[in-house]
Order: sequence, then structure tokens, then C-alpha cells
Amino acid sequence: MNQDFPEDCPQSLIDPWWINDPERPLVRGSLVWTYLPHPDQEPRVLVLTGRDDDPTDHRVAKYRIEPLQIKDPPRAPGMPVAALPTYGGEIFLVQRAKKRPALVLGTGAVPKRPLLSGPAWQTAPMMLVAPYYGVFRSSQRAGWNPVLVERIRRCAYPQYLWDKLPSSASTPESILRFDCVQPLAIQRGAFEVTRFRLSEDAVRLITEWYAWLISGEIPPGGVLEWIREGLFGHA
Repeated sequence: MNQDFPEDCPQSLIDPWWINDPERPLVRGSLVWTYLPHPDQEPRVLVLTGRDDDPTDHRVAKYRIEPLQIKDPPRAPGMPVAALPTYGGEIFLVQRAKKRPALVLGTGAVPKRPLLSGPAWQTAPMMLVAPYYGVFRSSQRAGWNPVLVERIRRCAYPQYLWDKLPSSASTPESILRFDCVQPLAIQRGAFEVTRFRLSEDAVRLITEWYAWLISGEIPPGGVLEWIREGLFGHA
């Protein structure tokens, strides 16, 4: 699919970058929409304070929200609540989340075999996704520094990748954050798969980019090294 990319970004050298795939497969490079928590927010926790007006009704209870202190977590509730059961060592976190586009970096599933029987959570399929953040330039809300965005577009940082999404994103530019990769359960209702996915060459670059963040080194002889050194003069 044709997209108008500026000359000083890796997408201008990889054609195609995005592919319109009506089959909507869930693979590496798929573009999905899902609710993801803000990783930089202050963690808060639900603390049970008592029953509602009817003490025999286990479906209703009263809670308060307070900051989570890792050295002083809330104690296990002394009364059961059917709607929010708790187990040893567990708490209920309260987080703000937003529906946003995300890129699938990898999916995994354990084959079901008799020797691998056990609790479902041990083999439930999961995937890793990296969230996209819209580049707002309006003065009415907190936006990205234009100088930072320009450097991100020119491949200056391992944790950021500039892009223009083909889906109904609210901004013409987006930043993919590899440092905010999160697990997501592959189950119905947790996410929406769009009809867009990255091309094989684009996925290859994404793989090298993530390895750059994890290892601190750019894979030698790869596409990312060529783009940074050959086009932008990065060391």
C-alpha cells in the first residue's frame, strides 16, 4: 500500500512498509488495538473496608483506593468477596488504561500434548505488544518535543520508532515504544486485529531494532546498521 513517508526515515527505504491484509492474521508485525495501562503512573491498590448494607451479600463490598507501598502492601481481606476473589500474596491494582494501537512483536503457544497437562494458565497463549503513542503538536495538551520527534524519526534511539499508521489513528504521526512492551493474552475480547501488518522486510527491521534495545548493540550487517550509518551518519 502506498504511504507518504518523508525521506529521512527508515520507512522511505522499505517498500512496502505496511500491507493491507484482509485475512487479518495474528502474526509478528500485526497492528492491533487494545487497552493498555500507562506504565509510568503511580501504582494504586484496592483495599477492602467492609461489606455493603447487607453483610450476607458476598457480591457487594466497600473499597478504598490508596497508593501502593511495596514495603507495606495491604493485608489479605478478612472476608470473602465473590466478585473479587483473592489468593495468597495477591492484591488488586488500579490502573488507568487507554485504547491505543499496538504492534505484535511475537506470539507463542505450547502444543497441547498429554505430557503437558496441567493448569490452563501455564500454557495459555500469550503475545508481546509494543504500544504506539500519538504525536500531538497542539498547545492545548502535552505533546512531544518537535526536536525529539525529529531525532526519533532519524533512528537516534533504540526505545523509539517513528511511524505513520494506516489505521484510524487520531494523529498523522505515531511513536512506537519498545521500552513499553507488554504481555497480552491471546483471547477473545482482549484486542482487535486490524487488516494491516508490516511487510517481511519491515518485520526484519523491527526485530533488529528490538535487539538493539535489549542488547545495547546494533546487529552487525543488518538493515538497521545500513540505515543509520549509510543514510544518517550515526556512529
